[in-house]
Amino acid sequence: MTYTRRSVLAGLGLSGLGSAMSFLVKQATASSLMTLSAATDSGTCPFRLAVINDEITQDFEKACQIVAGDFGLRWIELRSMWDKNVTVLTAKEVEDAKKILDEHKLQVTDIASPLFKTDWPGAPRSPQSETRDQFRADFDAKAQDKLLEHCISLAKSFNTDRIRCFDFWRLDDQKPYRLAINAKLQQAADRCAKDNLILLLENEMSCNTATGEESSALLKAIPNKNFMLNWDPGNAAALVGTPYAAGYHLLPKDRIGHCHCKDVVTKPDDKYDWAPVGSGMVDWPGQLRDLQRDGFHYGLSLETHWRGAGTPEASTRVSMDGLRKTLTKAGISC
Repeated sequence: MTYTRRSVLAGLGLSGLGSAMSFLVKQATASSLMTLSAATDSGTCPFRLAVINDEITQDFEKACQIVAGDFGLRWIELRSMWDKNVTVLTAKEVEDAKKILDEHKLQVTDIASPLFKTDWPGAPRSPQSETRDQFRADFDAKAQDKLLEHCISLAKSFNTDRIRCFDFWRLDDQKPYRLAINAKLQQAADRCAKDNLILLLENEMSCNTATGEESSALLKAIPNKNFMLNWDPGNAAALVGTPYAAGYHLLPKDRIGHCHCKDVVTKPDDKYDWAPVGSGMVDWPGQLRDLQRDGFHYGLSLETHWRGAGTPEASTRVSMDGLRKTLTKAGISC
């Protein structure tokens, strides 16, 4: 089976809002409003339940209003806003964003940067190499050190201790370059440690670390305690076509520092499509129970991706409703 992130995203489209989907969105909105749970307000939720802001809208103030007001959350993950990646915001825009966060009493889980989401210099051009999927940012290999320094500054500005990164576009044969890639990641982790920051590596199907097995190997190769995993079961399932448990049991649980929530379904053409949380192949109730059992208490962030409800906002409302129902199914109060 051949799979690329490009083929997945190519299969996505904005479907029209028929009467059934319109009803589903309204039901999801009502459900979310009804479940502004006491657990969230009282702090009994074991996770920092969040949403990646641009999965809702590029209007940052509206995104914050929905996350805090409609979803009743206290955490948000920052990636892009006002049609700009968070890493290219002006100083004034950063200050404006901070004021909006304060107004809505939201804390930032992490800076979801595009750090190291580029080609590895000297290697054959990756078949996954692309510029459009970096969420309004495009930094080549030469710009990565400067980007890291800016991410450190942003983390301080937004009062978070976490920066998300990747490990370069996926190579057909990464073995000749793996040691050098690891050295670069370890160097970045060392730099972050000087400012008491966590560097989160996301397992990403279009990058060199995608599965639980690959994530485990990378964490073993880079022992820095401040180098942690942004675990994404949906990404792993999309690449290998198996649910989370196939790789999760291999991960050192004390090295998981963030988790993205989305779901995946198979398509007749042997490719994949995104789906609302709880309606795909990922065993999210099992994954959430295992995270709670294993002491995970960091950001659990909805990364909708699915656009079947017609708009990012409507689709996120449906998927957030699915996540809340999945949490309930797992016996977790959030």
